[in-house]
Amino acid sequence: MDKKKQRSLNLWLKQQSKLAKRWLMIAVGLGVLSSLFLVAQAALLASVLDQLIIEHVDKSTLVPHFIGLVVLIAVRAACSWGREIAGFRCGEQIRVYIRAQIIEKLRELGPAYIKGKPAGTWAALMLEQVENMHDFFARYLPQMALSVAIPFVILVVVFPVNWAAGLIFLITAPLVPIFMAFVGIKAADAGRKNFKALQRLSGHFYDRLQSMTTIRLFDRAESETELMRGASEVFRSRTMDVLRIAFLSSAVLEFFTSISIALTAVYFGFSYIDKFNFGYYYGAGVTLFAGMFILILAPEFYQPLRDLGTFYHAKQLAVGAAESIVEFLEVDVSKVKSGTHPMVDHEHVEIVATDLVVLSPEGDHLVGPISFTINKDKTTALVGPSGAGKTSLINAILGFMPYEGSLTINGIEMSELNHDQWRSHISWVGQNPLLLNGSIRDNVTMGKTFDDATLNDVLDRSFAAEFVNEHGLDYHISDRSGGLSVGQAQRLALARAMLQNGAFWLLDEPTASLDARSEQLVMNGLDSQIHGKTALLVTHQLSPLKSVDQILVMQNGSIVERGDYSSLSQQDGLFAAMLASNQAHQDADKGNLDA
Repeated sequence: MDKKKQRSLNLWLKQQSKLAKRWLMIAVGLGVLSSLFLVAQAALLASVLDQLIIEHVDKSTLVPHFIGLVVLIAVRAACSWGREIAGFRCGEQIRVYIRAQIIEKLRELGPAYIKGKPAGTWAALMLEQVENMHDFFARYLPQMALSVAIPFVILVVVFPVNWAAGLIFLITAPLVPIFMAFVGIKAADAGRKNFKALQRLSGHFYDRLQSMTTIRLFDRAESETELMRGASEVFRSRTMDVLRIAFLSSAVLEFFTSISIALTAVYFGFSYIDKFNFGYYYGAGVTLFAGMFILILAPEFYQPLRDLGTFYHAKQLAVGAAESIVEFLEVDVSKVKSGTHPMVDHEHVEIVATDLVVLSPEGDHLVGPISFTINKDKTTALVGPSGAGKTSLINAILGFMPYEGSLTINGIEMSELNHDQWRSHISWVGQNPLLLNGSIRDNVTMGKTFDDATLNDVLDRSFAAEFVNEHGLDYHISDRSGGLSVGQAQRLALARAMLQNGAFWLLDEPTASLDARSEQLVMNGLDSQIHGKTALLVTHQLSPLKSVDQILVMQNGSIVERGDYSSLSQQDGLFAAMLASNQAHQDADKGNLDA
């Protein structure tokens, strides 16, 4: 990672810290307060030792001193506890905000962009990478302030006691941050590579987990195991690189701080045997109090710097995590951003495309240029082989993809239209209906309030009542439609769309993967619902299209044919070839059943 990019990521991280400035200031304030109690504790302990060893005072007279030591230790422990709590709250608040930013960005980009990456990649971004930024805000940032404030407080009290010891502290202290800077360059690069490997491993694992049944059916478990082993080995290797740098950093920091403390101890040792006669004031020798006071404070002087070194890897982890997060948050959504123009004529919808070119979020050409009209209160079918561009066109109509040319809804350009309002007038039924973890009622109403009479009506018209009456509206459905068959899930999705009662119906392979009975029930429910409304039907099954008003045939991102069923079936074109292929498959299936 180049220095310019690393600086920009550091700046971004510090900007996020302003969101929890109050908790950050509390953590730093408690740390500084603890250092003041530390100085008092060192002075009290040095005074006790001086009185016992040099002045030979009676031990009973030192009881208040010991009580004071216990109180100071308890107060310092309370400050440390409060500092940990404040640091955690700081990290928690910022993590919640960053996750909210990611979710909002995903909402703006829409499903077309989300499906472009494995689900595991998004899980790693939302969970592991955001989580790995916690210690940066909870520990590193407060410690960075304390690594300056606490040594300064100690220097202020040490210099008046012995300027030579203060000079040793002052000269040796910069060695720690200098070394951290050298190690940090390597650690940032190792952390970034580690996060990339984690993203790949998470995406690979999650996708294979979802496809476990298919993998076993095709006997691909062994080969997929090898792929997982390879991805895991890459992640293990890069994790070891990060740990190696962290351990090396800690060892060298311990070495420098130990040498510095040893120098201070040697100075006082030689001063006590009259080998050194500098460092003290007004001709007074080095007292036991001064020596013990400074030697007690010496480890504490370097401790904030050592802690900063310990938490320094948290900074590099945060920088590595921030790289992917910032790249995602900076994805340009201006081309797919919602406009402000409200919908007009909510009861009827007409869609007109003129020289329309659909682009990917990255700017790649996907579809077009094409021109077509989806007529008001008519049903249009969109057919074509896989990869023809049907899904990209649908996403553009829904406002999820950037485009060039013209695409209007009731005369309003899509880029100027309020997308949320437009989508609120769409009833959608897809080939893989998404049912949430909840009751049948929750999945049909989607959080809105409807009375049971209305619910029972749409369940009857979608032919879902036959199994809903058996289970009840409060029957629990687990993730991915668990507890229902594919046909039952599709009929619930149809009921949900009926309840939406949109002016525009979008039907994306609504009968795919259904048996003959379920297909007939779903199509009967759809036919009764979309009659007299604008509808777009995307399908590979051509026989139900005899009653469709218009058929658009797509191939390689272009519309190659258009017309009704009778005219297209008699032409020597792609539609006729697809129809012949469908008929051949049906005849083959019938022959297999007869056999």
